[in-house]
Amino acid sequence: MLKSMAQYRIQPLTLTLGHLYPDQLNLYGDRGNILTLRRRCQLRGIELRVVGLGVGDALAPDEYDMLFIGGGQDKEQAPVAQDLYEMKGIGLWAAIEDDMPVLAVCGGFQLLAHYYRPAEGPDMRGLGVFDAWTEHKGSQVARCIGNIALRWNGQTLVGFENHGGRTYLGTAKPLGTVLKGHGNNAEDQTEGAIYRNAYGTYLHGSLLPKNPHFADYLIELALQRKYGYQADTEPQLLNGNRTSTTSENGSTVLELQKTNLSPLLTPLEDSLEWEAHASILERLGLYSEAAAVLRTHKR
Repeated sequence: MLKSMAQYRIQPLTLTLGHLYPDQLNLYGDRGNILTLRRRCQLRGIELRVVGLGVGDALAPDEYDMLFIGGGQDKEQAPVAQDLYEMKGIGLWAAIEDDMPVLAVCGGFQLLAHYYRPAEGPDMRGLGVFDAWTEHKGSQVARCIGNIALRWNGQTLVGFENHGGRTYLGTAKPLGTVLKGHGNNAEDQTEGAIYRNAYGTYLHGSLLPKNPHFADYLIELALQRKYGYQADTEPQLLNGNRTSTTSENGSTVLELQKTNLSPLLTPLEDSLEWEAHASILERLGLYSEAAAVLRTHKR
């Protein structure tokens, strides 16, 4: 007996994001990064599952497709640093070496470098993912506070920074070059760090709502890694190039072959996001960059 088309469905795309220390490292609205990733996936029919990983929880890399770790005050970072090294270090290293996309903001960025030396107290040992280190020079040295813009992959990233520590890169490649603002240390115009698909940065704000291109870049990396195709495409069914399985409710699930995937991360209506992005550039006096953004992403 032939089944109706209602009994068929395309196997949905799903991603799982591990949110490290959501209760301890949660300053400056960084949870907005999670909300942005979820919403941009949802609008494209991609399910993003978010799993919190707190102190004492192990990190099994096979269970996740993306990871996020935010920032906190020094008193919150100390117990997190120990747990990160002892409980999650091996799993996190394995995930990063397997090219899992990771976004680490502020304190999370510091803890993925070699060490963080606070103004008072002992050093906090990091994982050494980034060949970098951070030193807080004390209350007599002004904090790095304010809006910031940097050049990344020929485009701009904007955000808000607020950190007392100064981060210095060894062989690590910076995320971008500071156009206006402080960056890693207010000395060398570097901002953030990159290792494989792990990205460290001081950009709060939250970062991703005002930088939709970077949010989509992280989603694309996760889709490429999980499904093995360029994620700027949408799935299509081609005769003779599909498989099917029967689900528990009796419907037939059409499973797309990797070679059948053509453009997926379709453009979204991001005019408000780009207006917010351009507004930060204008506040920093980067008028030509702001005008270029508005021309490129006008309604």
